[in-house]
Amino acid sequence: MNTRDRTPYDLLRSALAADGARPLVTYYDDATGERVELSAVTLANWVAKTAGLLQDELGAEPGDRLALLLPAHWQTAAWLLACSATGVVADIGGDPATADLVVTGPDRLEEARACTGERIALSLRPLGLRFPEAPEGFTDYAVAVPGQPDTFQSFEDPDPDGLALTVDGRPFTAAELVTEARAAAAELGLPTGGRLMSTRDYGSWPGVAAGLYAPLAVGGSVVLCRRADGLDQPARTRRAESEHVTHFAD
Repeated sequence: MNTRDRTPYDLLRSALAADGARPLVTYYDDATGERVELSAVTLANWVAKTAGLLQDELGAEPGDRLALLLPAHWQTAAWLLACSATGVVADIGGDPATADLVVTGPDRLEEARACTGERIALSLRPLGLRFPEAPEGFTDYAVAVPGQPDTFQSFEDPDPDGLALTVDGRPFTAAELVTEARAAAAELGLPTGGRLMSTRDYGSWPGVAAGLYAPLAVGGSVVLCRRADGLDQPARTRRAESEHVTHFAD
């Protein structure tokens, strides 16, 4: 754990430098059977491309507010860290009508249309596939992101003391996110390098902390389980064993 990290994007870069090949986010959707595993290298590539889309294609600037209408998902993790890289404020579940831009999944398209700025839609289909037909008035993320560069250079370094995230009405600066993520890891008993299985949604701080920030803050990793209500105890135990899980957040 690098105590000099002051933003979530710094934490990602530290994970990349420590062991880029190690699994960082493993995602399950128990309604579809999908499993996706992202190493630090792979996640960093998605973050770089998403940050490039934000800054270079969509014209987002530090301090702009992005209404993030996405569930706990590996692509949501990429968007959260891309916001950190660019200084854009991620407002999880925020009001699109007052946001500078909106990022949504397929189930909240009508709500997202209230945004007068850029609108980006994710199909959330397995393997990050595009929509069969792009929703009218939206940029299809899966179409726009592949052509972005594999590395990202911000026009200006994000301010660690600037607002970075709002979740469930609670605001965080980038530096506060790092501090609170380490505190959340301690509350969960998650040690350096620990592997956490989380069934929590991203709509609250405990959910997004367990599902991304806390494992990242201690050089650990997360097994993110969406729609796991039907996962019985034997299946849960098998998954925990196969994924080498050390800690749980439900």
